[in-house]
Parts: sequence; C-alpha cells; structure tokens
Amino acid sequence: MNRATLLATAAALVIAGAGCSTDTGTARPDRGTQAVAAFYPLQYVTEQIGGDRVGVTNLVKPGAEPHDLELQPRQLAQLSDADLVVYLRGFQPSVDEGVDREAAKRSIDVATVTTLRDAPAGGETKGKDPHIWLDPTRLQAIAGAVSLRLAKLNPDDRDAILDRADALTNKLTELDREYAAGLANCQRHEIVTSHAAFGYLAERYHLTQVPITGINADEDPTPQQFAEVVRKARASRATTVFFEALVSPKIARTLATTVGAKAEVLDPIEGLEPGSTGDYLSVMRSNLATLRTALGCS
Repeated sequence: MNRATLLATAAALVIAGAGCSTDTGTARPDRGTQAVAAFYPLQYVTEQIGGDRVGVTNLVKPGAEPHDLELQPRQLAQLSDADLVVYLRGFQPSVDEGVDREAAKRSIDVATVTTLRDAPAGGETKGKDPHIWLDPTRLQAIAGAVSLRLAKLNPDDRDAILDRADALTNKLTELDREYAAGLANCQRHEIVTSHAAFGYLAERYHLTQVPITGINADEDPTPQQFAEVVRKARASRATTVFFEALVSPKIARTLATTVGAKAEVLDPIEGLEPGSTGDYLSVMRSNLATLRTALGCS
C-alpha cells in the first residue's frame, strides 16, 4: 500500500466516520501527544507510527490476559488524559465502558476499519471475532486509520507520521507475502487450537481452524465438544495441538495426549510475556515457523 493509497484509505475512513470521535483538535504542545492503547497489537501500531513524538500507554501489563482486564482508577485517569485512545470495541468490556465514560470524543474503535468475522458457532461467546490483527492486511487498515488521527493531532509532524505509516505498511506487506509463500505447500491444512483465536489467519492463508473452545479462552469444552475435536484431529492426522502462552495449556495437552500429538505454543499476540524482547513481527514469524513444521510445509 503506497502513500497515495494510504491517504485515500484514511480519508475514506474519516468521511465515513470510521468509529472515530468528532474531536479533531491538536495535542497539547506542552507535553507531546499522549495515546492509550487497549492491548499490545494496538500499542505496537501506535508506537510504530507515532515514533518519539507520541507517548503510548498500554492498559494491559505484560503477561496479563487482555480479555480479563478490569480498569482501575489510575487507568480511567489515563483514558481521561489521553489525546487519543485506540481500542477494539467488544474485546474488552471494561475498556468499552471506560472509553464511553472518559474518552468518547478522543478515541478510535479499530473494529470499524475492517469487517469482523462472526464468532464461530458452538462457543459460549456470540457476536464477532475480535482477533483481526492476526491478518497482517487487516492490521494495515488499522495503521491507516491510526496514522490519520495522529497526523491530525500533530500537523507539524504529519509527513514524518505518514512516512512511518508507509514503513509499517511495507513491513506488513512483506509479512503477508512470507505467510502466503510459507503456507502454500503443506501436507495438512487444519490447525487444532485451544480456542478460536486464529480465524482471520486461517481465512487469509487457506487453513482450517479446529478450536477446542470458542472465542473466550476461559471456556471449558463440553464432553461432546472435546470428543468432536478429537475426531477432527484424528481425521486430519494432526501432529500438533496449539495452546497460548497466556492461557493454561491443560486442556490442549490433554487433547494432544489423547490423539498422540505434541502440544506447542501458537501465540495470538494479545500481549507479550514479561521480559519479552520480541514484537508483533517477530512473534508472527515465530508462529509461521511453528505452523510450517506442524503442517508439514515444504
């Protein structure tokens, strides 16, 4: 996506409203722009585009599950003081409530810049699947919307902000190409996961997600659900059952033992672990290597 395309996309989002506030003022010059990101992938995008002119606070500490976030008074104050809040409505109910209360006119809901998939049937959670960042092309759309808002807040830094947005878009384009090429020739195409976090990735790269539970990582499968996943895993000759770094692996490991497979981490990148030196791109590439091994790709 080149500069002209990025600007055209961002302009279209503004014309359409794109879930953004009507507040188009600039940041306070005495302190620089202060942004709040609801969880890690949104922090990553905002930092990459904002550079050293934008301070970014992540509401979720490393190692914590973002679904479970309950905002404390300090975090509500951060929302109130922010020039921009980047969040995904429907993913963290506490953040939705906090934005409505403290930052309704200074926020952007990234769920409005791309079409969300329906949550898979059978899980406790209904509605939409929020895990849009696992498709790099959808993260590009989010980057375009965020860059436009930051450029409005920082008119003197507009060109540099758009240059950084271009650079991020190019990195995501390359990542998308790596995934498409790396998963093009595989012996298997089913990924057995602890919960249904990888629907966008599976859709983009022509895989089939076989989740033990639905969107909510805290769900426990019914005996019938577990038996059905066992059947599908055996039918696809799955060699690996994937679990998440921030969620208990117990059920995934039980399934792996049942079907004679390994249990390994496939990271949905909802957050980084404490002390991690990785970022969105490096974790996505690690996921790709893991998938290629598990699926027998050449």
